[in-house]
Amino acid sequence: MSAFSGRHLLLVGPGYAARAVAGLVIAAGGSVSAAIRDPARAEALAAEGIRALALDADGRLDPARLAGGTDLLVSAPPTPEGCPGLRALGEAWPPSLRWIGYYSSTAVYGDCGGEWIDETRAPAPRTADAKGRLTAEAAWTAAARRHGAALDILRIAGIYGPGTRNVLGQLRSGTARAIVKPGQVFNRIHRDDIAAATLAAMRAPDGVRLTNLADGAPSPASEVLAGVARMLGLPEPPAVAFDKAGLPPGAAGFYAENRRIRADRLAALPGFRLAYPDWRAGYAAILASEGLATAPA
Repeated sequence: MSAFSGRHLLLVGPGYAARAVAGLVIAAGGSVSAAIRDPARAEALAAEGIRALALDADGRLDPARLAGGTDLLVSAPPTPEGCPGLRALGEAWPPSLRWIGYYSSTAVYGDCGGEWIDETRAPAPRTADAKGRLTAEAAWTAAARRHGAALDILRIAGIYGPGTRNVLGQLRSGTARAIVKPGQVFNRIHRDDIAAATLAAMRAPDGVRLTNLADGAPSPASEVLAGVARMLGLPEPPAVAFDKAGLPPGAAGFYAENRRIRADRLAALPGFRLAYPDWRAGYAAILASEGLATAPA
């Protein structure tokens, strides 16, 4: 029997990483549905083996469509009205639901002055999004305990991977700029490591569990751009000092926080191992998937 035979995963927010999880679940013998607002997305999801479930005008799902759901993954970001996942289910919790995954963000830690931190660090969110995610974490914790389901809160660092979620397009078009802010580092994790970690958590639920999803190898954004340019055999992008870059508020906000995320709990998930322990391994794999040989980074 396949590992996920009889399990039905519901996605709220079928985005980049969540759809990668769906692919793994389907490959392991499970089935997947996704809540959507836009009916135009149904065809693309169906091509990936995912059944679309339409949300009503209030953002809720028909309780009858939830019957048999065993697992729930919420990757939709919070809104001013709260978590879309909580709103989608309302009180219509499938009695068969046994595992919940909530995609949060390492931004809930706020600025840590570049210190190494782990899951014991007290959150200090600064942005509206990070505050909303922390509020959602508490709400899902209460809901999971109320309904007797296991919950994995997965705080995710900067996501990159194949497709458009990488720096290749900027480098190839010649529009990339290496923003330099001395001492500033960022945490990352490859999409496929997010998916594999999520699957590992689903395989081995353990009450309410909090895990940082980061590769444990934080580095400056300028280092990544320069290194990937070398891999491509392209000139390194021009270096621009942060205070001279004129970044829009959203991008500048990333540079306002500085932290180094440890990945010990992630490494300890049963059956999980990071496939891409740093950006060099991750980008080498992305380029290999395009059939390209790479120069040393």
